[in-house]
Amino acid sequence: MSAITTHVLDTTRGRPASRVSIRLERGSELLGRGETDADGRLRTLLPAGAALDAGAYRLVFDTGAWFAAQGVDAFYPEVAVDFIVRDGTQHYHVPLLLSPFGYSTYRGS
Repeated sequence: MSAITTHVLDTTRGRPASRVSIRLERGSELLGRGETDADGRLRTLLPAGAALDAGAYRLVFDTGAWFAAQGVDAFYPEVAVDFIVRDGTQHYHVPLLLSPFGYSTYRGS
């Protein structure tokens, strides 16, 4: 499993959001990308065992394309979540709770 993982939940339907495209960035560098699975999870943003340096990271969720594929008009074309890694030996799980006109995030476990 990647040192950074995420989970997207569609709070409008009360279900996981599958097939959301996500990319992981550090500064201008693209570190990884992928798509959520049927349970709304993405566990493979970084290769298993890859070193995780302290610093600022960004997860970018392509919410506009995902909502368009659902036939739903949405306000946010993408959601960018910036966070700080202080200890590269820890696991960082960053869930996204999503609806067409709002979102929330937190550090999970």
